[in-house]
Amino acid sequence: MKRIKKYLSISLMVLCIFLVGCKSSAVEKSSDNQDSYSYTGFAMGTTISEQIYGKSDLTKDIFSELQSLEDNLISWRVENSEISNLNKSAGSGKRTKLSSSTENYLKKVLQLSKDSDGALDPTIGQIARLWDIGGDNPRVPEQKEIDELLPYVGYKNLDINDDGALIPEGFKIDLGAVGKGIGCDISKEILDKNDVDGAVISVGGSILVYGQKPDKSPWKIAITDPRGEDDSSVLGGLTINKDCYISTSGDYEKYIMKDGVRYHHILDPSTGYPSDSDLISVTIVCDNGLLSDGLSTACFILGLEKSQSLLEKYNAEAVFVDKDKNVYMTDGMKDIFELTNDNYKIVNN
Repeated sequence: MKRIKKYLSISLMVLCIFLVGCKSSAVEKSSDNQDSYSYTGFAMGTTISEQIYGKSDLTKDIFSELQSLEDNLISWRVENSEISNLNKSAGSGKRTKLSSSTENYLKKVLQLSKDSDGALDPTIGQIARLWDIGGDNPRVPEQKEIDELLPYVGYKNLDINDDGALIPEGFKIDLGAVGKGIGCDISKEILDKNDVDGAVISVGGSILVYGQKPDKSPWKIAITDPRGEDDSSVLGGLTINKDCYISTSGDYEKYIMKDGVRYHHILDPSTGYPSDSDLISVTIVCDNGLLSDGLSTACFILGLEKSQSLLEKYNAEAVFVDKDKNVYMTDGMKDIFELTNDNYKIVNN
């Protein structure tokens, strides 16, 4: 129990969903008399949790930028966001002008789509809306409904050049697989421009670890137990000594049950169904937020073996959990990950 407790406080802050729909903030002094600022709010369809050590309270600045990211750039749900406008222009033959930021996000996603053989695909929008898992009307669609929409999935149909982006009729872009990671990237940009000693910023299942804690001790970041009875249950913890991004994708985050079958939100672009790769959780650690988020989704869909070359290409580390509660990890994780849950076992891969 002691091993679990030492990771629990940060687990509750950065991985669990709480205070949904609410905002809270606090300012306090750390043990060495350094200012500590915390903030919790709801944006981008998830809970935003911030803990910042430094001379200035940047929590609301970061939260505001995350709201702007969603409203103006990447949300397909928000009227007149850049992605929404791109979707509305599908089939028109006219390119949608994009900001340099959105263009950069899409280009990175397309490269990751190519490198993952389409496991990550930003054109999954039509299929995602059909299932609507995590939305207001989730359901298990008929096979014929999926078959009708699969022709409108394929990242190669998204065309980007200096004049803007273009997609054919019937295609819809959805950046849900990378949006939280992008939020972490934006958070780091703000921290870099200000006098900040350390911070942990959580945007749903994606986390930015930045700088140092006031006492110079390592950050302790928990990974959620994918089969835990509640949000406080922990699989294990990461000991972090450097700036990095951590993203977790799992079948426990958003799902519906029908006839005893769990239908989760991580959809395989090749089938139109929730991925069935034998994995229930994938945690990625790397040096970019968008990539950590996208890789966690891609690797979840690819499965353990097929993920290895992709992780090597992006110099990323991973912890995998399969349906039998076996835990696998890349070499770089072996010194920083500690399994604390006796219901799981580490297997050498």
